[in-house]
Amino acid sequence: MIKTRITDLFGVKYPIIQGGMIWVSGWRLAAAVAKAGAVGLIGAGSMTPELLREHIRKIKIAAPQGVWGVNLPIFFQYADAMVAIILEEEVRTCFHR
Repeated sequence: MIKTRITDLFGVKYPIIQGGMIWVSGWRLAAAVAKAGAVGLIGAGSMTPELLREHIRKIKIAAPQGVWGVNLPIFFQYADAMVAIILEEEVRTCFHR
C-alpha cells in the first residue's frame, strides 16, 4: 500500500490526480480513474454549464464510491455558472487553473 500526503488527503489507493485535459477528460475517463483508486477529474474547460452538469450526474452514477472532481479554468467565460453548478451538485473536489 502506498502512503503519501495525497493518498491521505483524498483517501485514494494511489497518489495520482488525473489532469483535467479539456476534451479528453469527461466523465468516462474520470470515472475509470476514480474506480482504479486515484483521483479522477472532469475537465470543464471545453464544456457549457449544462454539459458539465450532465457529466457530473453521469459520474455520480458510474463511480459513486470513487474520488473524483472537476477541473475548472477560473478565467473561463462560463466560470461563474459552472461554480454554481459545482456547488448545486455538491461536488467535493474542485481544482482550478
